[in-house]
Amino acid sequence: MGQMLGRIEEYWTNRAEGYSQVNQEELATEQKNRWLKALETEFPHRDPKDIQVLDIGTGPGFFAIILAKAGYQVTAVDYTEEMLCKAKENAGRYADRIHWMRMDAQKLELPDNQFDVAVSRNLTWNLENPDEAYKEWKRVLKPGGQLLNFDANWYGHLFDAEKRREYEEDRKHVEEQAMEDHYIGTDIDEMEEIARNVPLSPVVRPAWDMKVLKNLGFQSVYSDENVWRRVWSETEKVNYASTPMFMIKAVK
Repeated sequence: MGQMLGRIEEYWTNRAEGYSQVNQEELATEQKNRWLKALETEFPHRDPKDIQVLDIGTGPGFFAIILAKAGYQVTAVDYTEEMLCKAKENAGRYADRIHWMRMDAQKLELPDNQFDVAVSRNLTWNLENPDEAYKEWKRVLKPGGQLLNFDANWYGHLFDAEKRREYEEDRKHVEEQAMEDHYIGTDIDEMEEIARNVPLSPVVRPAWDMKVLKNLGFQSVYSDENVWRRVWSETEKVNYASTPMFMIKAVK
């Protein structure tokens, strides 16, 4: 295990409880339905029980849980053991319907051509080798299988003065509106240090992702840079106004 991977695992182990609470809030509100609709709009139009889904970097299990409840066959993987423990707790009676596995998203211990869909949220930005991860994700998809990746340019403000100004404006607006600041309660110094040492923080996305996925030979690749409007809560929209979430869809 590389030194940075171990450091990332330690960070997310420490964040597991707080991040789980965020997922619990999503599961308890209308937000879960907005996310499910966003996913199913892109999914193959078949009976859910006939669709094998891989949730990569499941964290506290949000995607895995809403998809299992909707009847999909779900495998959920994460490198952080504590995240998987929280995910199983959050899944409740659906935990046994999900196949949980601990593994590195950059080196999946799964067969070729196994899944109809692979989904991921807020993962690729903090990978050491995101291009290798994309190669692995393509490998485990069936021909015609779909990759849906949701992410954002989370830490561009560490490398760009204008983005830093926008980030500070976000913090100001959160305070003015008496909202919860999603950056408070986390080890910001450690997260920013990790962000400085992974390759995607200074990169313009989703353009980078689109190029890599096309070069990997996906049949079609497109991005939706307005997906955040449909899936984010009002609090998220204020917290992350300068880092809007995008969706990338790639078909093998």
